[in-house]
Amino acid sequence: MSPETERSLFGEILDWMLAPLLFVWPLSIAFTHYFANNVANFPYDQSLRELVGTLSRQVQLVDGKPVVSLHASTRAMLRADELDSVYFHVLTQDRKLLAGDQDLPIPALAGVAGVLPGEVYFRDMEYKGQDIRVAYSYIAEPQAPVEQWVLVEVAETTEKRTQLANRIVASVILPQFIIIPLAVMLVWFGLSRGLRPLTRLRNTIEDRDPGDLSPIATRRVPEELEPLVEAFNEMLERMKRNVEAQQRFVADAAHQMRTPLTGLKTQAQFAVRETDPAALRHALRQIATGVDRAGRLVNQLLTLARTEGSEIAQQKHEPTDLAQLAREVVEDWVIIALEKRIDLGYEAEGAAMISGNAFLLRELLKNLIDNAIRYTPAGGHVTCRILDDGSSILLEVEDDGIGITEEQAELVFERFYRVDDATTEGSGLGLAIVQEIASQHGARARLRPNPRGKGALAQVVFVAWHPPLPPPPPPDDYAELYRQSPPLGP
Repeated sequence: MSPETERSLFGEILDWMLAPLLFVWPLSIAFTHYFANNVANFPYDQSLRELVGTLSRQVQLVDGKPVVSLHASTRAMLRADELDSVYFHVLTQDRKLLAGDQDLPIPALAGVAGVLPGEVYFRDMEYKGQDIRVAYSYIAEPQAPVEQWVLVEVAETTEKRTQLANRIVASVILPQFIIIPLAVMLVWFGLSRGLRPLTRLRNTIEDRDPGDLSPIATRRVPEELEPLVEAFNEMLERMKRNVEAQQRFVADAAHQMRTPLTGLKTQAQFAVRETDPAALRHALRQIATGVDRAGRLVNQLLTLARTEGSEIAQQKHEPTDLAQLAREVVEDWVIIALEKRIDLGYEAEGAAMISGNAFLLRELLKNLIDNAIRYTPAGGHVTCRILDDGSSILLEVEDDGIGITEEQAELVFERFYRVDDATTEGSGLGLAIVQEIASQHGARARLRPNPRGKGALAQVVFVAWHPPLPPPPPPDDYAELYRQSPPLGP
């Protein structure tokens, strides 16, 4: 299945829970079989040990030579097994048979190393095509050389052991054929119950009205789903802001475009009826002016829409030199200021670093300078100034134009508000754009009467950005660092 293929979360969890079980089950059977064989060997090994001991007691060493007096009862005991065949023999180290089966395999002479006379040892081997279990011991006088040791071996086939091991394995494995399917059913049921909150969440989302962008309540949401719901609520909040911005844009555009479009229509109708060339040219100039005014209004509406919850506004802020941006914007407006015979100046003492969005900051500067030039008569002065006090950056745009009152200063940042609507062209959106961009940078703009005289003074205060300090170098004397560190206890 390709990664792009949709998968069920229920099936994914079930797979990861059952796959280890299916992997461990064969291992469990193998370990059970191994330990069952060990358990089955123990009692029968004890029986073989007793047979070896009984047979060893029938061997006597007379003058260093072995003599075997095998009683009939001992022979009967060795041959009494109904399921397994029992073999035995008593041999000297030169392979001289003293009693028992001649061809029963014996351990190599080298295998005597580390073996003590009188101790019983076990080994597994094959004899006459059957697996056998062999118990053996050596009989010797104290300090006797290995060549004088007598080997006593008793072997039996493993049928009883196999049957007992199989019964042990069956007693363990057979219940698992009931337990495992039951466990699978319980896991299935538990997953169904555990994933029920996801089903409720899905139903809650599906049942919502298409226009409902209110956050989803987290009261009954499990702890594991809270981050998901919170992220979804944040997305809804962003969507709500975007929708509201679009609705405001549509309402503002419909409201503000009605007047210029009506004027353009009136001028166009007048031009159609006019036969005087001079009057016709005048009407066309009026239409061109109206088109410029409408175009500027549309551009400002689009700028305002982009700054309110748009993709540009959500871009990550980066260290930006506000002084450099201000210098570039002032240079762009010099020609326009000269055409209006306004002295446009710039003052800054050096770089002024803030964290911000360069595109939006450029729009803020452009609107502040445009607003100052628009309300400053010919022969006036407009100055863009950057002040840095270390902790904050102050942007000022000062003019000696018509100025504003303290009452007007509280209203100028509202949309479509104009100080002098009758004599000055404008849409009343420039300062609203400035305030929106400032708030997105953690700042607040204000416009007040110029304290130096007539005109107005616009100010925006930003938090200064400073590069993070490098980590301190490791000390040469770590004992000194330890002495300087605060105590951990009270």
